[in-house]
Amino acid sequence: MTVLTIQDLTLRMGGRALLEAASLQVDDGRKIGLVGRNGAGKSTLLKAILGEIQPDGGEIRLAQRARIGHVAQEAPAGETSLIDIVLEADTERNALLIELENHPEPVRAGEIHERLIAIRADAAPARAATILAGLGFDAAAQARPSREYSGGWRMRVSLARALFLEPDLLLLDEPTNHLDLEAAMWLEGWLMRFGGAAIIISHDRGLLERCVDSIAHLDRSKITLYSGNFENFIRVRTERAAQLSAQNVKLAAERAHMQAFVDRFRAKASKARQAQSRLKALEKMPALESIIEDVATRFNFPQPEQLSPPILTVNHGTAGYGNNVVLRNLDIRIDQEDRIALLGANGNGKSTLAKLLAGRMQPMSGDIHRDRRMRVGYFAQHQEDDLNMEGTPLTHMIDALPKSTQTQCRAQLARFGLDADRAETKVKGLSGGEKARLLMALTTRDAPHMLILDEPTNHLDIDAREALVKALADYEGAVVLISHDPHLVELVADRLWLVANGKVTPFDGDLDDYRAQLGGRGNTGKREEKRDDKRGKAALVVENRVALAPLRARLKGIEVTLAKLNDEAKVIEGALANPKLYERGKSDLIARATARRAAIAKDVERLETEWLGITEKLEAA
Repeated sequence: MTVLTIQDLTLRMGGRALLEAASLQVDDGRKIGLVGRNGAGKSTLLKAILGEIQPDGGEIRLAQRARIGHVAQEAPAGETSLIDIVLEADTERNALLIELENHPEPVRAGEIHERLIAIRADAAPARAATILAGLGFDAAAQARPSREYSGGWRMRVSLARALFLEPDLLLLDEPTNHLDLEAAMWLEGWLMRFGGAAIIISHDRGLLERCVDSIAHLDRSKITLYSGNFENFIRVRTERAAQLSAQNVKLAAERAHMQAFVDRFRAKASKARQAQSRLKALEKMPALESIIEDVATRFNFPQPEQLSPPILTVNHGTAGYGNNVVLRNLDIRIDQEDRIALLGANGNGKSTLAKLLAGRMQPMSGDIHRDRRMRVGYFAQHQEDDLNMEGTPLTHMIDALPKSTQTQCRAQLARFGLDADRAETKVKGLSGGEKARLLMALTTRDAPHMLILDEPTNHLDIDAREALVKALADYEGAVVLISHDPHLVELVADRLWLVANGKVTPFDGDLDDYRAQLGGRGNTGKREEKRDDKRGKAALVVENRVALAPLRARLKGIEVTLAKLNDEAKVIEGALANPKLYERGKSDLIARATARRAAIAKDVERLETEWLGITEKLEAA
């Protein structure tokens, strides 16, 4: 059965065509990941399906009586308990129960009871409670009124309502944005078991690889459907781009050859007919199809100098606020090559630990020792509130680096994709992703030895998340990571710490083990085998990073030496260009300057060759 049909749909926003004669069919049970660059119209398409905006052309048809589940923009807030808010999402069950309370006549009462049995109304409270528990609300929390919760937690309740409906078509727009890692992993499991159809917009690559069976790519005002998950979509797109590129090169060469013949012989009578024939052939050749690609997203962290281990230790530490102890018995050691991810549900103290390690708060008791030379970069999304909305990224960086030149400040912004135009755009005009990039640029401005990242991927698209992974792989400092993105955790961290019950303990396993622990299921033997495999891979990552450290250090040394040699060469060139140098009695000085210039040229050539060789080795690694 087809749940949704989109036929020749046209959507315009502000005079710009987001979709033009686009089509898509969603069958029952099909789960589709909707992807496309920022501003392509993904969220607008979901609004059109919900009837919140009217299309400019074409049609959107839903199956008769199809139920749609979606997350409301306004999270409920009031005296109603969380469990009741979720139960109220099933309007039919609610209406039947209210009617039954008004003591209808026996025949009608019998019909109501039959319908309540058919829709499994008696199981609804348990089902609602299970969903809320999976999203982080225990039994006590479910009974509390929604007004006691922040907007982010109330958005979880809105998500719970959508899931509780078990709709025929589920529409989700960035469903993991307000979740912690544990709730995001639970949602993945729920989506994999969900029997209905779904359209999911997400920048979480792991979710798109594990929970969907098709990818709908919104690009150039069209929707193209690809079978398989996100990994398969990337593979197919890459192959097609390579084929198209080769085809365009060949076609361009043929066009150039024909055009050269026409230009050369157009005026010669003996060749006029052939030239005209070539002109007609040229006109019939297909137009070169351009490969429209986004500019590659790149992040580049400044590299710190190496410090002796450990760079930080905590002994018998206690952390908290006022008289409220959050974490106790902390015994922690961090070395510069450590990559640590913090596990544990929200409210267990992950952010408290991050602030303690960052020096944003002092321990209530115990000792904390930091290398006196250590610099720490601390990134947290709430820092966005501290940005000056009327300022620009450049003014923020100038304020943060008062001793640096404007060129150096621009270079630091450029490390995170904030080009010349974006550097001078007011912060209030930046997207959420661009603000996150500005915060990342500010966090790393002084080449920290340890990066503490608290939810760094909020507002970052898939390309930016992949760029972050690559930048962290090249980064030569310690990383402490809090993230709801399992893909990021798996690729960055080689150590997991569980923050729970007031303690911080190493987690002996990987994320698959943690998923199994949360769900209380899984094959132990297979998990052990997989754990050993991942341990081996993690060890190789650490070993590889350590092995490459001398090469990176040498590369940095070469760059410093080249800069000095080039500066010296400029001074010598300036001196040799001065006519006064050639006055009588200065021949020895000229000879020495000329010899030194030649020596510098040889040294530069040698060092540049070495630099290229090391760069190739690092890229290969």
